[in-house]
Amino acid sequence: MSYFKPLLLAAIALVALIYQLSSRKLRPYILLLASYLFIYMASKQLIIYILLATFAIHYFGLWLEMIEKDKKDAIKEVDRSLRKPIKARYQRRKKAVLTLGVLLLLSVLYTFKYVPFFSSIYNDFAYLFKLHPLKIHRLIASYYTLQCIAYLADVYLGKRQAEKSLPHLALFVAYFPQIMEGPIVRASDTLDQLFKGDPITFHSLTFGLQRIFYGLFKKYVIADRLNIPVTLVFTNYTHYHGGTLFLGMFGYTMMLYLEFSGTMDVVLGISEVFQIHLPENFRQPFFAKNVSDFWTRWHITLGTFFRDYIYYPLSLSKPLKTLTKKARKPLGNHYGPLVSGAIALFCVWFCNGLWHGAGWTYLFYGLYHFTFILGESLIEPPVRWLSKKLHINRQAKPYRIFQSCKLCIFIFIGEMFFRCTTVSQGFAMLSRTIHDFTFSLSEVLTLGIDNRDLSVLILALAFVFVMSLLKEKGINVRESLAAQPLPIRWSLYYALVMAVVIFGAYGTGYIPVAPIYADF
Repeated sequence: MSYFKPLLLAAIALVALIYQLSSRKLRPYILLLASYLFIYMASKQLIIYILLATFAIHYFGLWLEMIEKDKKDAIKEVDRSLRKPIKARYQRRKKAVLTLGVLLLLSVLYTFKYVPFFSSIYNDFAYLFKLHPLKIHRLIASYYTLQCIAYLADVYLGKRQAEKSLPHLALFVAYFPQIMEGPIVRASDTLDQLFKGDPITFHSLTFGLQRIFYGLFKKYVIADRLNIPVTLVFTNYTHYHGGTLFLGMFGYTMMLYLEFSGTMDVVLGISEVFQIHLPENFRQPFFAKNVSDFWTRWHITLGTFFRDYIYYPLSLSKPLKTLTKKARKPLGNHYGPLVSGAIALFCVWFCNGLWHGAGWTYLFYGLYHFTFILGESLIEPPVRWLSKKLHINRQAKPYRIFQSCKLCIFIFIGEMFFRCTTVSQGFAMLSRTIHDFTFSLSEVLTLGIDNRDLSVLILALAFVFVMSLLKEKGINVRESLAAQPLPIRWSLYYALVMAVVIFGAYGTGYIPVAPIYADF
């Protein structure tokens, strides 16, 4: 189900009206009911697993807290010198409970995300041997599953107390704007906000609508318009020259970014209307200095999840700390820690690829980024030495432009493999791009877009680029807009709305892009 269907937006408007007319105490329950209705509309079966996950983390969270309380009571009664083995015993119990809870959640994720992939392999054999095929419907469980795992981990680590109220926890897990595509929030981000029941104000309404329509602009005007040419390039890549294939890579990267970041704008905008502030999921990724920096700006909440719950625990584990200590002496302070860091980084990117789906292209995509991020760390000392030797200012604008161009090409290639149906297709497209880089405008205009579409795309991309540039420079465009005189402010608001209405790629001849990251 798309966030952008008019009927759904009308339903959200009705929820906002009922929410505003209700008492402060009742408002969170209105959001909870709306969330369950949304989940039921999006995927009837999914609501069962949302409910089971909510009950599970509520119980496991309280269990972890009870063990912690028992530990504190136990060590009170004994001498200080005897406390260490008691603490260790209770810690083992907590770890066992956490492991059980996480495995339970991951088993659900595995069942509904990966079993359809393996069942398709079985069905291929079933067809050959005339066996009865399996029919399994795929349910998306990624976002709320990771959110539930983060909640249990935070309770285990003592970062947060277990939530006693089941309705509070239910709304945290099922909150409807974020359930299909994130962001992946922590309990510290939203749990306390969700049950405040703050009223909708003129400021929250106008700022929320600002963001919603900017997100719709990204999706309807740009991402949906790019869908047809991108699909044609990737499905018929042998028919096009390298220049057109490169434009296809660029187009897909822009489509992916603007669809996903546009969806996030809608999600954050809806939440802002209710005065609920979700964490940002994008921060001008194409202005990054290098690949590592790019991934601190793209899908931020997924990156921080992997960092906090995979990378840090692994790199700070006893075996890897010992390895770092041993490697530091022969390899030095830069390359020594990099040995254990590479192991932890490999696990992160392997999991990242696997999270996107069960397929070789996704695993290749993850390992592709692992290789280049590790490579950047490996060559950093010689690059620093060479820059100093040649008197190259790495902060100067020409060097930054060079970095950005290099980064963009790397990202376009990575996203090309991500989009391809097989890894071999990705290499074939890359080879054709390099060896036959011929650009033809007439060939581009055979990709299902005309001069009008091309003009709209160029102007819309330029507009988004300027908005991103201003934001990167620290200029708060939304606050600046809100400070303008009323006629100017509302003229610009209406211009944005009309741009979506007039230039949006919908109707005959266009194929809308379903929320891409809802499939992950």
